[in-house]
Order: sequence, then structure tokens, then C-alpha cells
Amino acid sequence: MLPRTASGRTAAPAPHGWVQAVTVALAGFAAMLVVAALGLWAAGATDLPAGAFPRVVAATVVSAVGGSVHVSGNAGSLARTRAELTAIPLSVTLTGALVTAAGFLRPLRHRAVAGGTELAGWAARIAVPWLLALLGLALAARRTIDLEVGGVLGDLGDLLDTKPRIVFGADVPPTLLFGLLWLAGVLLLALLVSRGAPLPGRLLRHRESVRPAAHAVVVLLLVYVALAAVVTLVAAARGGHPGRMFAVLLLGLPNLAWPALTLGLGATWHGRVDGPFGLPLPGVVSELLRTPDVTTLDLGTLAEHDGRAWWLLVAAVVLVPATGFLMAVRSPARVPLWRHAVHLAVALALAVLAVCLLCRVFARYDLSLLGLGDLGGGLSGELHLWPDLWSAVGLAALWGLVCGFLGGLLARPVRRREDRREAS
Repeated sequence: MLPRTASGRTAAPAPHGWVQAVTVALAGFAAMLVVAALGLWAAGATDLPAGAFPRVVAATVVSAVGGSVHVSGNAGSLARTRAELTAIPLSVTLTGALVTAAGFLRPLRHRAVAGGTELAGWAARIAVPWLLALLGLALAARRTIDLEVGGVLGDLGDLLDTKPRIVFGADVPPTLLFGLLWLAGVLLLALLVSRGAPLPGRLLRHRESVRPAAHAVVVLLLVYVALAAVVTLVAAARGGHPGRMFAVLLLGLPNLAWPALTLGLGATWHGRVDGPFGLPLPGVVSELLRTPDVTTLDLGTLAEHDGRAWWLLVAAVVLVPATGFLMAVRSPARVPLWRHAVHLAVALALAVLAVCLLCRVFARYDLSLLGLGDLGGGLSGELHLWPDLWSAVGLAALWGLVCGFLGGLLARPVRRREDRREAS
């Protein structure tokens, strides 16, 4: 219960201070910087010239929170370059989200209700130091990196003083805007997912319909990441490029785990790899993508080359109904089965929509001299990976309907035992 004043009125909870807000913001960024630095170190980025490593770490964290980092090329007046990169290091993103959400929720624990003004004020106090830290990282995430190339282009470049280079830098206004939206989304999701987080009184009636499904689907996503981590560590222990495996673990593990979830649900992805680029994917996937034409990736095409791909379907058949069961157990006993089905369908469809938008990859680098095309011995190339968005969302909704209903059925005996225990 809340303390009462001498006049008998309920006292408002003490406001959360600026020290706590700064601590939450800095803890989130510190965790992301550590993970990004270790991942880039494992990937060999410490060998980048001109002291670029800290700048690349800053750019990685900026990208992880939704910031805008542009990549361009330059090779003198006689050469032409083009560079583009769209990819989110979701391991860094997930780390920052978990740490920031935990710090946001910590002062709110053991409370059933909190006013909307209080929650908004606490979020705003976190946002101020968070944006200042993001601004500092965006300003630091700038560097020009000279590329060492061989072959004819390297010889001509030395002769004509046209060194190819990549220039990257953060676009500050979009970075701050999208970074603020990222923070708002993390804090809102934390309130939706956490069972013990307080809500404003007028929103309490929606808690029973939203929180169990949101919590269960977030647990599903985290379980997929944990399973992918186990597979990655096993691959590293077997001697399969341990540096690259740890780089994947620390930079892009959800980028692999969450598309695997959608593939298990029956979704289709398309991709192509050309030139020196590559994806940190299992060998069969890399082979399928490195073709002259765009490749379709689904359970069928993967299983044709490696029968172990059917384990993705097995994982979905086991884990998605378990998600429905978890949701139903955390829901009130009076919720009918059809509502369990609808709640999980909506939550799973939204999660797959987010996965499809976040896990797309696009990279391109072209280098030519005097309009003669790629003379750098295969330096130019492209990498694409994108999903059939709406079919994936539709399949997720269908799985949610079936598994939500099934989860509700499986939870009924558990709820009956709990009711009998409470009655006795």
C-alpha cells in the first residue's frame, strides 16, 4: 500500500531521480559497446587502418538502435565507386534492449498501479541522457578507410593516385529521431511484457489480453536466440572458424535465429550473394545464395540440399504450441479458447512482421576505373536477403490461431489443479 500523509490522503510515490536515469542510459550503451567491440574484434576489425576500430564500434552501436549510418565510396577523379549497406547488428540491439528495459523497470517493481504522468516522466528522464550519449556516438562514428587492392586496378591506382576508399558516417538528425523511437519502443514493450510492471489504472483492463501473449512471444524469440547460441558454440568448439562464429554470436545471432523461426513456420526468403561478400550462414545456405540468379529459400529448397533443415519445422511444432501454453497459463481462467487463439495470432503475426523488417540485408560495393568495370580482382559485389513479407505474416497468424487454441486446451488441466489447490 502507498504511504499516507498526516491529512490521510495517499502520498504520491517519490519521483525517480536523474542519477538513476543517467545510470540506466549509460548502462544500456555500455553493454552495447562491449558486445559490439568484442564482436568486431572477433571479426578482425582491429586490423582496420587509421585507427578506425573505435569509430566502427560507434557506428555499429548507432546502427543497433535504429540510427542512420551512410556508407559511400571515393577513388579519385578517374575512378567510380558506389557503396551501400543496410543491416542491423541485432545481437547488439537485443543486449541494449534487455539492459535498458531492466533498468527502466527496476524502480517500478512491487507496484500494481502507476500514473501515466509518472511513467512518462520517468521515461523522459531516461531519454535525455540517452539522446546525449547517442549524439556523442553519432559524432564519433565517422571515418574514411583506404582499401588495399591488387591486380590491374591496384597498379593503375598507384600510378594515377586514385586509391579506393570507403567513407562512413552517421546522419545525426535521423539517428536521434529513430534512436528516440527505438527507446520508446523498448520501454513500451517492457511495460507490455513484464508481469510485475505497473500500469495506469485505466489500462489495467487491457492487461489480461495483452501481457500474456506479448510475454509468451518474447520468450519464444529469446528461446530461438538461445538455441542459436548453443548451435554456434558447438560449431566453434568443433573448430569451424571460431573467430567468425564468435563474431556471429556477438553481432548477428538474432539475424540468424529469427529468420529460422519464420522458415519453420513456412515463410519464404529470397537472396543472392555475388563477389567478395558473404553471410555468416550455414554452408548449405551460403551455397544456395551464391548463384547467378536470385535464390528462393524455404524448407523445401533447404531440405533438398540438407535434410537437417526439417529440424526447423520440428522446432516450430514444439515451441509455438509451448508458447500458446505459456500464454494460456498466464491468462485468467475465464478467457475462452477462441480468445487465446486470437491473442496468439495477433502477437505472433506482429513478431514475424518485426523480424522480417529487421532481418533484411542489403550490401553493395562497386569499384571501376575509367568506366572499365571491376578491375580489382573481384572487389565489387552485392548481397541481398529479403522475405516474402505478407505471406510470412499470414502464416504466423495461422500458426497463432491453431497453437493458441491448442495451448488453451493444454492449459485447462493445469488451471483446474490450481483452482482446486486454492479452494482447499
